[in-house]
Amino acid sequence: MAIYGELHAHSGFSFLDGASDPEELVVEATRLHLSGLALTDHHGLYGVVRFAEAARSVGLATIFGSEITLDAKDDRVGIRDPSGEHLVVLARSPEGYRHLATMLGEAHLARGEKGAPRFSLEEVARHAKEWLVLTGCRKGPLTRALLDEGPRAATRALERLIEAFGRENLAVELWDHGTPDDVARNDVLSQLAVRHDVAPVATGNVHYATPDAFARANVLAAIRSRQSLEEMRGWLSSSPLAHLRSDAEQRRRFAGELAFDLRLVAPNLPAFATPPGMDEQSYLEALVTTGATQRYGPREQERVAGAWRQIDHELGVIGTLGFAGYFLTVWDITEFCRTNDIYCQGR
Repeated sequence: MAIYGELHAHSGFSFLDGASDPEELVVEATRLHLSGLALTDHHGLYGVVRFAEAARSVGLATIFGSEITLDAKDDRVGIRDPSGEHLVVLARSPEGYRHLATMLGEAHLARGEKGAPRFSLEEVARHAKEWLVLTGCRKGPLTRALLDEGPRAATRALERLIEAFGRENLAVELWDHGTPDDVARNDVLSQLAVRHDVAPVATGNVHYATPDAFARANVLAAIRSRQSLEEMRGWLSSSPLAHLRSDAEQRRRFAGELAFDLRLVAPNLPAFATPPGMDEQSYLEALVTTGATQRYGPREQERVAGAWRQIDHELGVIGTLGFAGYFLTVWDITEFCRTNDIYCQGR
């Protein structure tokens, strides 16, 4: 398997939102033996020269990008939680880098003003084939929709991004800073990614190189917000986990959330009694064939286009997972209710 590389990291060039110099990030990434490091400072490429020179001196692979804010209505300075939604844009090539630099420049000079560049989804979509776009941190459109309105809203947000950028140019970002909702959020987002055939990507959502810079990061966040540390209580991170992590640590952190054995969720039921010569799967298929023929018509004359293709697909999944006995048990219960005029409902 490939060695982990960090795709979302801020330096001090993120102006009061990153607490380490580019060189510090490179030194720590090298110490951790990361396969590569992306510098993704807010709204600019300010630190890339120092970053590239430091990485070149130690042979570290570099990725260049920026975290941008869609539809911001205010300056990031002087506000505890600035408006807008974040996306991380990573250049795939020198040409992608040039287009990213152009978009950033125009956002500052042509559409925005000092400290308040203006970006839109349409502008990002224009060159999406040259970039990999991550769905962002807690202020990303997926997480915002999930926390504000729930999974259905997050699904709509993901579908909107797929339509704008294309699946191959989009990745659903997962990160874990040890907060109570990280695991639940990552579970939902990873399921959305798989369901929509979009790559899930684990990042550190890094704001400093090492844990000992945590206090410095909180002071900088307070300065950016123009508030005292006391006034920032409840707004600042409570854990020093927004630092670079090794391949082994990231695998441990995310394996507990994303990897599991399907046998853990398979129903442990006694064997279902089937007619002679039939196992649970073949009996289920026979029952489904009878019911589907009545409801949708025979295979060669189906009344609902695609019905039999979908049935075959679902029976295949059931067979692969060994769930036939469960479906037979549910069928047996509902048949009993039907014949005894007992109201029941289920899927």
